[in-house]
Amino acid sequence: MARANVDLNIDVMEELPLNVVRRREAVVQRRYEALELLPNNKRPLHDLLRKQPAVLGSLQMVSGLLSVGVGIVFAVSLDMGETLFTLFRVPQMTGMLFVIAGLVSNMLFKYPELLSVSLMLNCACLCVAFVSAPLIIVDLTKWDPKDIDILKVELFELCKLALESCLSAVLCFWFVKEKRKYSI
Repeated sequence: MARANVDLNIDVMEELPLNVVRRREAVVQRRYEALELLPNNKRPLHDLLRKQPAVLGSLQMVSGLLSVGVGIVFAVSLDMGETLFTLFRVPQMTGMLFVIAGLVSNMLFKYPELLSVSLMLNCACLCVAFVSAPLIIVDLTKWDPKDIDILKVELFELCKLALESCLSAVLCFWFVKEKRKYSI
């Protein structure tokens, strides 16, 4: 491996004219100094991407997949008209919407032009969650105490829906804030 011992400084030593050197015997030294700062080129959505919306999007995807799984278990084990939970396919619908919203939130890093789509999907997630939560609550009030396992799963689904709604609300807040910054 080759190696060199070279000084890479920009310092330049100049000698003064001979008559000045005799008088002062001085040496002038010049250094390079930047006079102005170069503008910092930021990528689109730089401030938003520093907040890591992809992490929240990943959480949305995982909880959405869990909702779809719970919905499939309920669809197989209960009759169609037995609960509003299974009748309206609440977990499947909310789960798929949250999976898609999380996927689009993850893709923002590579495709910043999807900001509007992600905002609309997260708003749709909030709307669907606000419709789904009362359906689950009505089911919880109508169950017999002997069906405690189904009650526990529906309560778990309600809590998970609240978590998903919080994630979507935070993402919507960030996206609206970012859209306002770039639209003005």
